[in-house]
Amino acid sequence: MSRALYLIQQAFTSLRRNALVVAAAILAVFVSLTLAFGALVVNELFQVNTTRWQEGVHVVVFMKDDVSQDAQLDLQREIQSWDEVDETSYCDKTCAWLEFKGMFADQPALLEETDASILPASIRIKLTDVNYYRDITFRLLDNAAVRKTVTAGERFDQLSSISNILNALGLGLAILLGAASVVLIANTIRMAIYARRDEVSVMRLVGASNWFIRIPFLLEGMLQGLVGAALAVAAVWAGHSFLAGLEPEDFLIRLSVGNDFLVQWGVLILLFGAGAGIVGSAFGLRRFLKV
Repeated sequence: MSRALYLIQQAFTSLRRNALVVAAAILAVFVSLTLAFGALVVNELFQVNTTRWQEGVHVVVFMKDDVSQDAQLDLQREIQSWDEVDETSYCDKTCAWLEFKGMFADQPALLEETDASILPASIRIKLTDVNYYRDITFRLLDNAAVRKTVTAGERFDQLSSISNILNALGLGLAILLGAASVVLIANTIRMAIYARRDEVSVMRLVGASNWFIRIPFLLEGMLQGLVGAALAVAAVWAGHSFLAGLEPEDFLIRLSVGNDFLVQWGVLILLFGAGAGIVGSAFGLRRFLKV
């Protein structure tokens, strides 16, 4: 027990002796992991909003005015029977006019000039998978009752492409900044060992093992990485809480992710920071101590 306390005391002593260098290493870890964690949160926000949009109506089929309502409802039932379709809803001219008035309630002049009869009835389609939008559009292409088919599928394709790019950038950024943190901590430990080289030499002369000499420096690196990671998690969490507080209830874009995501990745960032500190310390010690 006394030996463990001695090793911990040596680690904190080294931190105090090299306060400026240690602060620089902690700052570097903080900046690196804040950017990496922030990139993960931004990517998750993008995924959450993409999923939210995909859960809505995927295809809107506008009907021709000269087609009877019975024929339109028959088409709705036919579309509902397709394997790619999850559910459908029918909106007649009255429904379309009510929606139009709700959308442009703040523009009374436009409402007065608009003839409700020109608004077409429509069938709204929610697919089992948004990627089926091309198949549905193709099936309805030559249907005599259909005036026009509108889909947001192409936008979803673009969002998916952007999401894949963000995933790759986030992973690359995390790897790059993590490697930079390891290098900075390794250099800090090297400087600490160099400052205490006489003390290390004496310890080796009196028979101290390499691991006995190494452990305080490993603890020092772990603490640097852990403190920097904790500051990064706190900063990203605070920024996320601030944005979440600005999100209105009816806002189309969500500005918050679940707490489960923050907790899970927060713990991983802390573990990564501590691990990066240990790895950096190990690299820093290789030049002075042989295994």
